[in-house]
Amino acid sequence: MRLVEDLVARFPVLEDAYESHVFNEGEVLPHVFFWEVTQEVVNSFVSRDSHVSRDSDALDWRSVLAFLEEQLGRGILEVTEVIVTSFLWYLPNPGDPGYEISAHLGPAMTRKFQEIFPRG
Repeated sequence: MRLVEDLVARFPVLEDAYESHVFNEGEVLPHVFFWEVTQEVVNSFVSRDSHVSRDSDALDWRSVLAFLEEQLGRGILEVTEVIVTSFLWYLPNPGDPGYEISAHLGPAMTRKFQEIFPRG
């Protein structure tokens, strides 16, 4: 899927997860891979104030959110489904570490997030 390929090309830190995923699954399963992406993004967000976030190899969670916002704005159904069901759906719940990341979503992702979680 082009979304996954573009994501990994833009964020090389995800290459190991991608290669492991392809090795284990034999192909790219976007929904399964995006569960891993969500975990990486949330972990990067949670550790943003620690020394880990200053590591040049750390995932830039803000840039990933901007990339996904841009992709969602393209209006491609398959891309929208992956971002909504396999990224937004797996963001932390209220009270869980990293929940505050939802306040950093762009306008399109915020609308989708509010559709699936109307009460936050």
